[in-house]
Formats: sequence, structure tokens, C-alpha cells
Amino acid sequence: MTNYTLRQLADYLSAEIDASNAGLVITGIAGLAAAKDDQITFLAGAAYLKHLPACKAGAVILRPADAEHYSGVKLLVENPYLAYARLSKLFDVSGDTIQRSVHASAVVASDAQIGANVSVGANAVIDSKAVIADDAIIGAGCYIGADVLIGARTRIAANASIYHGVVIGDDSLLHSNCVIGADGFGFAPDGEGGWCKIHQLGGVTIGNRVEIGASTTIDRGALDDTVICDGVKIDDQVHIAHNCRIGENSAIAANCGLAGSTIIGRNCTLAGAVGIVGHLEVTDNVHITGMTMVTKSITVPGSYSSGSSAIDTREWRKNAVRFNQLNDIASRVKALESDRNK
Repeated sequence: MTNYTLRQLADYLSAEIDASNAGLVITGIAGLAAAKDDQITFLAGAAYLKHLPACKAGAVILRPADAEHYSGVKLLVENPYLAYARLSKLFDVSGDTIQRSVHASAVVASDAQIGANVSVGANAVIDSKAVIADDAIIGAGCYIGADVLIGARTRIAANASIYHGVVIGDDSLLHSNCVIGADGFGFAPDGEGGWCKIHQLGGVTIGNRVEIGASTTIDRGALDDTVICDGVKIDDQVHIAHNCRIGENSAIAANCGLAGSTIIGRNCTLAGAVGIVGHLEVTDNVHITGMTMVTKSITVPGSYSSGSSAIDTREWRKNAVRFNQLNDIASRVKALESDRNK
């Protein structure tokens, strides 16, 4: 574990600090209520001010506007949450035990290309003509299919499956059990009550600095590739169907489902359990709240919602009955207005 002085942390964050405390050694980060005297913490917002008087941290990251609320050691920045995010990289130990070698139990095709300083974990399989760039990490039990290209410093966590022909850029992170490049759900009625499979001939292209959560599935394209652009962040248990395109720096929370050929613009956010009907387009800078069902394209930036929040079941049942009556009520209102205007 690496320790840092407050001066080192302040310089890293370009933060203001009281010089008399610059030599204090910090061993880690913790929450405001749990932090110890050798740890640093942060104030995320005004709702947490009540925890400051009892805080035992070695130092607290605060906005200058909140400095008056805390008498202890502090680092002053304009965005404490962003500062915390940046510091988390310094104290992350998840890669400390990774051996930069190919494990004896791994199976690597003779024509695969493995770059310098690459780690391939136990029981991983790297298929024919796959290319693994320098400093990449392939976790234990991973399957890397034929003709896959994995960029420099990208990490594929244990038991992920990367089907043939997938391209993944640099500095990306794919978590355990994600599946990239499975067949999209494509079937044509055969006229006899059955289905004819549409073989999925495209691939998946994933950009740089992309993070994909555990057990998320991204299907390959039917003809053209499914595309995940640079900087996209995808949570656990998300399904992205064939031929979708996710624009730069968009973020998708858990349990979302995107049907085929959905296009999401740049800098969009989809909160948990959002569903999007296929062949729709969502423009840049759109924010969709949790459990929203999107049934038509969104062409204007902004925030969009659907559905209703939880209420008492008896009230919900009454409202559900009324919802089914809305069309009849609307017709009656229209008739009344028509009569009034005669």
C-alpha cells in the first residue's frame, strides 16, 4: 500500500492546504463518518454537513465556501466529489497482485499476438489471430475469440467472454462475466409457424476509456458493427442489442435495455431500468430518469421521464382503473366541448 503526505495529495489535486499540516501521512480514503486520523475524506454536499463535527479524519476535502464549518485539517477545492474520484486512483490496490506473465494453464493460439508486459490469467483462452496490445490484462477464465483486438492497458476481468471479431480500444475496463459479441436477437418468420435465424455477420467496436459492468451483454451487429464510443460508462446487467450506437461519454445505469439499432448521442445519461424501443434516436445531452420507457425518438436535449413513483397499493388500484377509463373520459370531454361551442 502506498502512503502520501497531505502536501503530495494537495499538489496532485491543485488544492489549497495549511502548510503546517503538509507533512501529515495519509494511508487511505474513507467515508465522512468512518474515517480515521490517518485517512482522508470529503464533503459531497450540504446534506452531510451534520457529520463534520464528529469527523475524526486526518483531513477533509471541502469547498472553500464550506471551510467555515470545519475546524480541523482541510484541503480546499471547488469540486470535492471530483477530487475524491481522482484520489481513488492513488489508493486502488486491485492490480497489486497481478502477475505480468502468461499463466501456465492459459491456452494461447500459436498465431495470437501478445504484447509486452501483458498478463494472462489462469485457464484463460486466447483464440486464433487475436491481438493483445502492450500492458493489457486478461483475467482468469476469460475467453478471447478469434480475430479479437484488445488495446493497450485494457483490462478484461475474470470469466468475461469476448466473441470473435470484437475490437476494444485502449485503457478500457470490462468486468467479470460480461459478454461482448453474442448474436443479436434476429429471426425471420419462415411462413410455416417457425423462425429462420438471421446470422449476425457484424461485430462490436468499443472505443477507448470505456467501462462495462459485470454481467452486461453487448450483441454483435447483424451486418454493421454495434458501436460503443470513447468514454462510455455502462453499469452491471445492461443489455445492448445489435447495431446500437452509444455516443461519446454517455453513461448507462444498471438494468437498462436497448433494443436493436438504438442510437444514443453524446453526453447522455440513462438511469436504472430505462427501456428504449428499437430503431430510435436520442440526441446529445439527454438525461432519462429511472424506469422510463422511451417509445419515440428524442430530438431536443433535456431531461425525460415516464411512469409513476410507488404509492399505496389501494390508491394505485384506483388510479389503474381510472387510467383505463381515460380514453372514454377524453371522448366525453371532447363531446361536451363540441356541444358548448355550437
